[in-house]
Amino acid sequence: MKHLFYLLFISTFASGQSYDLVIKNGRVVDGTGNPWYYADVAIQNGKVARIGPIPATDGKTVIDAKNQIVAPGFIDVHTHVEGSLQERPGAENFIYDGVTTLVTGNCGASATNLRLFYDSLRISGFSPNVASMIGHNTVRMKVMKMAFREPTAKEQTEMETLVEQAMKDGAVGISTGLIYTPGTYARTPEIVNLAKMASRYGGVYASHMRNEGQDVKKAIEEAIQIGREANIPVEISHFKVASKPIWGSSTETVAMVEAARREGYDVTVDQYPYTASSTSLASIVPSWALADGDSATLLRFRDPATRAKIRKEMLDGLRQNARKNYDYAVVAFYPADTTFNGLSITKINQKLGRKNNAETEADLVMELMDKTALKRIQMVYHTMSEEDVATIMRYPNTMIASDAGVANFQSGMPHPRGYGTNARVLGVYVRDKKVIPVEEAIRRMSSLPAQRFKLDDRGILKPGYAADLVIFDEKTVADRSTYDQPHAYSSGFSYVLVNGVPVIESGKHTGKRPGQILMGKGYAGKAE
Repeated sequence: MKHLFYLLFISTFASGQSYDLVIKNGRVVDGTGNPWYYADVAIQNGKVARIGPIPATDGKTVIDAKNQIVAPGFIDVHTHVEGSLQERPGAENFIYDGVTTLVTGNCGASATNLRLFYDSLRISGFSPNVASMIGHNTVRMKVMKMAFREPTAKEQTEMETLVEQAMKDGAVGISTGLIYTPGTYARTPEIVNLAKMASRYGGVYASHMRNEGQDVKKAIEEAIQIGREANIPVEISHFKVASKPIWGSSTETVAMVEAARREGYDVTVDQYPYTASSTSLASIVPSWALADGDSATLLRFRDPATRAKIRKEMLDGLRQNARKNYDYAVVAFYPADTTFNGLSITKINQKLGRKNNAETEADLVMELMDKTALKRIQMVYHTMSEEDVATIMRYPNTMIASDAGVANFQSGMPHPRGYGTNARVLGVYVRDKKVIPVEEAIRRMSSLPAQRFKLDDRGILKPGYAADLVIFDEKTVADRSTYDQPHAYSSGFSYVLVNGVPVIESGKHTGKRPGQILMGKGYAGKAE
């Protein structure tokens, strides 16, 4: 009997197949920022099992990387996939761009009940991993609706309780969207107290700041102040300079972040590699005009005196940003008339045969919102300079993020960042413009975000870590999505694996859904 067991052992060892998958002939970029090196990678039970010389016979399945780069899968720290991931669980726009983990619930907007959100995802499964923030706007609206005032002590306590429950349910932090209602109505102490609750459970404070244009420095100061007073790490979302008169000041805003770090405050930033942003049409309307709910807003639009006041403030905003009209504001999706998709407010105004001036265009903005009963009208805003994008990208503590949801292929004219963010960095800013080297770009997309959001077993190619990885050709990787033709997946990614399962295989989505919910440090009530 012992002799038979020995023969069986020798036979199994000799036949190999010790691992589920072996990747041969790749150049490993491990995510730490270290230079690439030649090595094979073995995967077993969804984990990286070994890196080094590995016989092909040791793998049940073997992938020939053909001298391409083998790297950790990319972690997109700023997404908005509530609803869209349930509808399109393959998340093709992210997966084809090398993304294996999504952090959602940003800009103050999240699922209210994270347990229900996670359960809804588990019903059908999903391709990438998912972690979530709890959104301040979501919490405030739950407790205070659209009230334009400070919370009462009771309301503050209710909001803190909601944040605490979300952290116990697995949130990785709290986010704010301080240019959006009702977040814009909140004063700093309100946010500090909510951030303190997230800090107790090991969370991060991620902020779409109060201003990204003329007052961007004040907004950065507030974000740092919140981190300091709440004793919480700060992530400044989609860091930018979005006002023409102050283009070039990114050297100063980056210096502010670095100065905070030298003082001992844990502040980092993320960006998308484009000179246009994307958000709702409502963002260019004064926030006070949106207070107290949709009915109150529509009454203001329709009252001549109030409408004139709104118009004046909108025109003042144009002048402050050295703009004559709204030609920089392009409709991504207008549900009432899809022929407006892809047109600027100026061009829509001209199409309708109206007077060609900023006053008429400001009125048009209110009319478009009125006709859709204030349903979200998605826009693309061309407000940044290429110089600032490159300066921010050179900063070592800048992560790469799309600020996108799961794309509905061929619907509307969305921002191309939803399709091509990571490929654009690798193709344009690494290969063509040489702004940063490939190893550094991958660090910004993998180990840095994993460290920031405390995803302890992700972001590095290392034995024992989750087998989220990408294989791509650095010579051909490219974003194919443009402003004029946005619906195009990135190219150059041969394989994308999530938890050891190929989701992209030979450049094609396999339809598999091996994604996992990644819980924050406070899951199940574990306060730090």
